[in-house]
Amino acid sequence: MSYKSILIDQLTACYNDQSWFLPLEDILKDVTAEEATTENNNKQTIWSIVNHLIFWNEKWLGRFKAGEFVLNHEINNDETFSLHQNQLTDLGWKETLSRLEQVFGEWRVVLEETDEIKLKKQLPEYFNAPWWGVVSNLSIHNAYHIGQIMLLKKQIRAK
Repeated sequence: MSYKSILIDQLTACYNDQSWFLPLEDILKDVTAEEATTENNNKQTIWSIVNHLIFWNEKWLGRFKAGEFVLNHEINNDETFSLHQNQLTDLGWKETLSRLEQVFGEWRVVLEETDEIKLKKQLPEYFNAPWWGVVSNLSIHNAYHIGQIMLLKKQIRAK
């Protein structure tokens, strides 16, 4: 099995292929905008976590497509969870879900078109990690937050 096929499998399992856990697409398909903005005790919302996932998946996708990595210390991770009050509508939620679907779909296409050699290339600026390791860790990051989203959804619906 190639790095490419493993990475495609991981990203697909996170977004739309049922395997060990419900994929994000299935978890979110019946979540309303109101539910997505409901805060838990830690002031987290489903929508804010989805924004965070979109941010980092788009950021790493852009880096991967460019074939390089430049460490940016100016990114404030807390800001990646931000909600913009003017977008907190049913339409805004649908647009957010569409953007999420788009980035996961784009990752799949890019990986399918990627040569295995690129996946083995190491990034000296990023702990000398190979691209396959970075993308694999992105999937772990996605899975972690998918678990948070599922828990939040269950808590919201239990009220």
